[in-house]
Amino acid sequence: QVQLVESGGGLVQAGGSLSLSCVASGTVFSIGTMGWYRQAPGKQRELVASIRSSGGTKQYAADVTGRFTISRSNAQSAVYLQMNSLKPEDTAVYYCNALIESSRRIGVRDTYWGQGTQVTVSS
Repeated sequence: QVQLVESGGGLVQAGGSLSLSCVASGTVFSIGTMGWYRQAPGKQRELVASIRSSGGTKQYAADVTGRFTISRSNAQSAVYLQMNSLKPEDTAVYYCNALIESSRRIGVRDTYWGQGTQVTVSS
């Protein structure tokens, strides 16, 4: 089994910073693109940022560009999201996402999701 476990959410005032972490564990053979999504109450889940396996190609949602930074450690099977200058509209449950090739399904990359971590930004 493959698991993604997130940590680092919490409550912060507007203008503050939070850092999220996500670690993949279990029968992980290789990891492709990793990313962070978020879902606010009453809204659809949306992409926040993603990073390719080489770490060289990153993509950001327009409203977080310049404030959030995604990074990864292939050695740790981890992805991180540094969030600065947080705004109340950033309040949401943040989910880690990754394309993972399990040692039990060599040659196939499946999509995995973390359990979500709450980020609340007060005004």
